[in-house]
Amino acid sequence: MNFWVDALSTGVVLGTPLAFAGLGELIAERAGVINLGVEGMMLIGAVVGFAVGIHTGSIFWAMVAGGFAGGLLGLLHAAMTIGLKVNQIVMGLTLTILGTGLSSYIGASYGNEPFKEHLSKIDIPLLSKIPWIGEIFFQQDIMVYIAIVTVIAAALIINRTRQGLALRGVGEAPAAADAAGVPVFAVRYVAVWLGGVLAGIGGAYLSVVYTQSWSNELTAGRGWIAIALVIFASWRPLLLLPGALLFGFIEALNFQLQAKGVSIPSQYLSMMPYVFTLVVLALVWTRQRGRSGWGMPEALGNPYEREGRS
Repeated sequence: MNFWVDALSTGVVLGTPLAFAGLGELIAERAGVINLGVEGMMLIGAVVGFAVGIHTGSIFWAMVAGGFAGGLLGLLHAAMTIGLKVNQIVMGLTLTILGTGLSSYIGASYGNEPFKEHLSKIDIPLLSKIPWIGEIFFQQDIMVYIAIVTVIAAALIINRTRQGLALRGVGEAPAAADAAGVPVFAVRYVAVWLGGVLAGIGGAYLSVVYTQSWSNELTAGRGWIAIALVIFASWRPLLLLPGALLFGFIEALNFQLQAKGVSIPSQYLSMMPYVFTLVVLALVWTRQRGRSGWGMPEALGNPYEREGRS
């Protein structure tokens, strides 16, 4: 049983950066903007957060710096795609390339430097004593709990508030939202910027808390998994959280099986999260395609031209 408890507990930790990054992408897409630069934003957040953490010795400021760096790339994506109407797919891929190269340059002097601060685990009273479940979910560090609260708060805001209605309106029918007085461009700017901030925090969590080190391409494709999570969750925040934990568990299972010396080549085990991503995406897309109201915003990927509204 310890094998499964350890795998699931590690899966919660590995699912945390996916939850942050996936939520950021979900918010941007609910506003109608596709951001394929999540991988680059996570990498920038990881390296900037790690560098600031090394110099300050503070995990808090490392997270702030990671979110700030990711937010800057988010603003760049917003300026190019919303302001200048650059193709969203092309700009997102460009940001991924930029983030990968820039993070390698910034992190060149930090590759052999470990981060010595640790984020202590917090036991939730009573809940942490529940057999198995308590150890898996309620004996984690504070960032895990913040990720869970953030996802729940986002779901409430998107579905139950005027701000959430404006966000959904901009993503579904920007012309109608504009006619109703919603500042379409401002909402999209804020959504994309916030997506970058959350992706940066997710990256900083990986380098500062999980690995406590920096290496080139540290995120190893997690930004793409975060994008896939949005489809997996049908653009619903509350479905994003179990999805992130599931993908985190698949990755943790890889490590646990290698530690147990399972006679499967490590390369095949390392492929597990990505193969699983492809399989889940294919199943979800096949099942939901053509169903009305399955979640994808109607105006997703379409730049808004105010002069063109009817």
